[in-house]
Amino acid sequence: MALQKLGLTRDQLASFLQDFEQIKQFEKLFGTVDDNTNNVIPGIEIAAGTAGEAANDALAQIAALAELLGKDPDAATQSDIANLQSQIQALALNPPAKEYRTPRYGSFYDTTTQTAAAINTAYAMTFNTTDLSVGVTIGSPTSRIYVDRPNIYNIQFSAQLDKTAGGVGLIYIWLRKNGVDVSNSTTQVRIQGNNAETVAAWNFLLQMNAGDYFELMWEVDDTSVQILTEAASAIHPAIPSVILTVTDNVSSLEV
Repeated sequence: MALQKLGLTRDQLASFLQDFEQIKQFEKLFGTVDDNTNNVIPGIEIAAGTAGEAANDALAQIAALAELLGKDPDAATQSDIANLQSQIQALALNPPAKEYRTPRYGSFYDTTTQTAAAINTAYAMTFNTTDLSVGVTIGSPTSRIYVDRPNIYNIQFSAQLDKTAGGVGLIYIWLRKNGVDVSNSTTQVRIQGNNAETVAAWNFLLQMNAGDYFELMWEVDDTSVQILTEAASAIHPAIPSVILTVTDNVSSLEV
C-alpha cells in the first residue's frame, strides 16, 4: 500500500485532514492507486494513456504529501494543506481508465469432399484445418466450433456445392447451437444437373456464452448433392469444401 511505503500513520494524516472519514478516504484512494499500478489482469488491456496519466498524478500527490509531512508542522500553511486536499479530491474524481478486451476470432476450412449417406437426414459440416484462432476453436467432433468468452459472434461461411448426377437436387443449410437448431436459420439451394457447381455463402449473428459451440448443418433430398473439394491447379489454389470465419467484432469491445 502506498501509505505504508511512505511510513505514514493516521496521526500524521490527522495533521492536515479534518476528520476520520477523510483519513479513511485518503487511505482508500492511495491504496487503490498502489494496487492498480502493480496488478496485471490477464486478457484485459488498459488504455495506456489514461492509466499512465492517472498513475503519474497519484505519484505526484504522494510525493507532495511526503514533502509536506517532512516540514516542521508549523511551517505547513493552511494554503499548503488546502492545495493538497484540492488536488487529491480532483484525482479521486478522475474517470476510471478504459479497458479493452482482446478480440476473439477463428478461420477454418475443410479439405475433404463431404457427402450425405441418406436423404432427409441432418449432417454437420466438418473442419480439418485451422488457419487462425484466438479464443475460437474446433472441438470434438470437428463440426463443433467453440468460443471461450461471451459476446455476439459473426459467423460467415462459404460451401462449394456440386451434384454428380442429372436432375434437380435440393440442399438445406442451417445453424445449430449447443445441439439445438436455431429457429428460422435455414436456407434452401437448388442445384440443376450434373457437375453444376454453385456456392452457398452467407452469415449469422449469434449470441454465445463462454463454452458454447455451434455447428453448420445440412440436409439433401438427393445423395448426389455434395460439398466438394478440389486440388490446386497450376494456376489457382485448392478449393476447400467449406470455409468458415468467426469474429466477435460486432459489439463494442470496450469494458
